[in-house]
Amino acid sequence: MDVMTKELALFLCGSALMLSLLGIIITIIMPGFNHRTRRFFLPFFTLLLIYIILCIGDAISYNDPDMALVQRIISYFESLLFSMFLPMLTIHLLRTCGEEWRTSRLFHAAFILWIMSFVMLQGTLFTNFFYYFTDDNQFIRGPLYSILLIPSIVTIVITLRGLILRSNKFTVRHFLAFLICLLPLTVASVLHVFVSVFPLIGVCLTFTILSMFLINLFDLIEYYVHQQEEIAKQRASIAVLQMRPHFIYNTMTSIYYLCDQNPEKAKEVTLDFTTYLRKNFTAIASEDTIPFSEELEHTRAYLAVEQAQYEDILFVDYDTPHTHFRIPPLTLQPIVENSVKYGCDPDSEPLHIVIRTRATDSGNEITVEDNGPGFKSVDDNKPHIALANIEQRLEMMCGGTLCIINRNCGGTVVKVLIP
Repeated sequence: MDVMTKELALFLCGSALMLSLLGIIITIIMPGFNHRTRRFFLPFFTLLLIYIILCIGDAISYNDPDMALVQRIISYFESLLFSMFLPMLTIHLLRTCGEEWRTSRLFHAAFILWIMSFVMLQGTLFTNFFYYFTDDNQFIRGPLYSILLIPSIVTIVITLRGLILRSNKFTVRHFLAFLICLLPLTVASVLHVFVSVFPLIGVCLTFTILSMFLINLFDLIEYYVHQQEEIAKQRASIAVLQMRPHFIYNTMTSIYYLCDQNPEKAKEVTLDFTTYLRKNFTAIASEDTIPFSEELEHTRAYLAVEQAQYEDILFVDYDTPHTHFRIPPLTLQPIVENSVKYGCDPDSEPLHIVIRTRATDSGNEITVEDNGPGFKSVDDNKPHIALANIEQRLEMMCGGTLCIINRNCGGTVVKVLIP
């Protein structure tokens, strides 16, 4: 308070108050936080809120003789709460790096230092050696005031040292977060040895806990995205395992009759069907994007099998000079299968499918065009789950997009853009 005006102190404390309230609200309402995370952040933000309120009271009551008793009470609890924050930070650091904090020597040292700080703080109630207030409510440091601050400063320093020694146990993001937490506190605490900066310490504490809180929030978001990716992959796997029974039955029947009518053709269809099955089950195990050439081979094998069954009503043209890019597995083949499923009808005109690829300024474009009945957003009151799954995986795995357009002359155009 000696180096900043009351207005600046109130502004800093007001900002810290809003941030701590925001932290409490998010901790309570945010789904996905585990019990241990909530158990740390909720008490910490609550204590921080009380500390900031005390800092505001300190700024208001300072130099007011009528508020002398209030000022003494506020100063005592400000020091007490600040000393309590530091072992909590040590516990959180140890938990984050996977250590059992109850048996850690770092925590034992921090706890002993807190006991020393607590004992000396009780001395402020009965002696003027640490600090005292004048009749006009002026805060005066005693000859032992610096000693009162030493346990807190040493706690921060040994926690910072513990962070550096355990750097290999943290992710880069967590390590930087703790570093950002501890360095401002160290500077503010050392500065407080020379001048009173309780509001600044409150602001540093607020940003300290918020930085750690945001890291946990980012981890939660990453976990959620990872879960969505896993769900999308599982849907794809289920789609593969639940291949249309009539497709398998018709293929095996076609091969059976071709064995007598055209043995060479039967061998080709068997090889294509084997390639199709192999690519399907390989796609299940794939956790990343694959070369487009592999997805194209998968699609060719599928269409070759279908053309053996629909020899006179299914025609496919390939215009795919551009293949040097990657794509989520089971992207092109299900789109083409969707065209065959809804477009191949012996009572209608032959189905023509054109598959094109090209490089554009914004990425790699795949186009599947057919002259079928056109795309409907729902079929028998059920959404096109396969296309929705493709769109979700494109967005998550490579930032791609899927666009479906009905042609004016009938049929559908599906465009996939891979950035």
